[in-house]
Amino acid sequence: MRPTVAWLAGALLAACSTNHAEGPPPPDSAQAAAFLDTVEAHTFDYFWDLTNTANGLVPDRSPTPSFSSIAAVGFGLTAYPIGVEHGYITRDQARQRVVTTLRFFWTARQDSTTAATGYHGFFYHFLDMNSGARYQQVELSSIDTALLLGGVLFCQSYFSDPADATEAEIRRLADSIYARADWQWFSPRPPVVSLGWHPESGFLAYDWRGYNEAMILYILALGSPTHPVDTAAWSQWTGPYQWGTFYGQTHLGFAPLFGHQYSHVWIDFHGIQDPYMKAHGIDYFENSRRATYAQRSYAAANPGGWTGYSDRIWGLTASDGPG
Repeated sequence: MRPTVAWLAGALLAACSTNHAEGPPPPDSAQAAAFLDTVEAHTFDYFWDLTNTANGLVPDRSPTPSFSSIAAVGFGLTAYPIGVEHGYITRDQARQRVVTTLRFFWTARQDSTTAATGYHGFFYHFLDMNSGARYQQVELSSIDTALLLGGVLFCQSYFSDPADATEAEIRRLADSIYARADWQWFSPRPPVVSLGWHPESGFLAYDWRGYNEAMILYILALGSPTHPVDTAAWSQWTGPYQWGTFYGQTHLGFAPLFGHQYSHVWIDFHGIQDPYMKAHGIDYFENSRRATYAQRSYAAANPGGWTGYSDRIWGLTASDGPG
């Protein structure tokens, strides 16, 4: 695997040291730490308690009956090592869950039929929780495969004991799963990557262009050891960027909060600037920090009059609600 990204062992919680005047003062540190500990514990419990232990598939939602989301599997794979570090589970419990998951994704059916789990190294957005086959008519998803791979590679980095056979298997499986993804095939209009593919109709007409959650997708595609996209893909992706001021924060815009968060789960963007960010004098971490404050200010202003929105209940993202 190319040394393209630095994988983190935890969430990025510290704010950038600059421009603190643009946001509210930090909360009491002891109270904030206790709150974050509670959030982490409950988040971990979702993945640990609800995952299908036979194949590692994580439900998209709960408590309603649900299909599995491959992106949720990627976040689950990331949660297990964090659970070890917090003492929620043992290292052996985590590696057994991880190796079960990676074995499933490596051996699951990969072909162009409608009953497969994936094709060309990519996977369908949603899978049946038990069989692991494609759920209904969903697309083969480039971004959700990238989020899955984020968790796969996180585990490859974490489970590094050279003397443990299971951890060695985890590293081999992670390498194989990443190397199998054919990013060139998923680029019918090169150098950019398509959003998705259907066995019934082929590639979707849309590609990943403009700022959103796909930073990790392009980093993985550019760093692929087997099927990398051309380096021009990054400039094509940044071409439609929109810089503006949103609720007092000047930053690269994307409305939902998840677009400013997902890639940061695995990659530390402190001090990393492409030409666009260098021209604007910030990095992607600072951009996400500003976007977060803008979200909070929006919820406090609550121009849509939604019940419950405030400076303490905020953060529009891909989720249910408000109803």
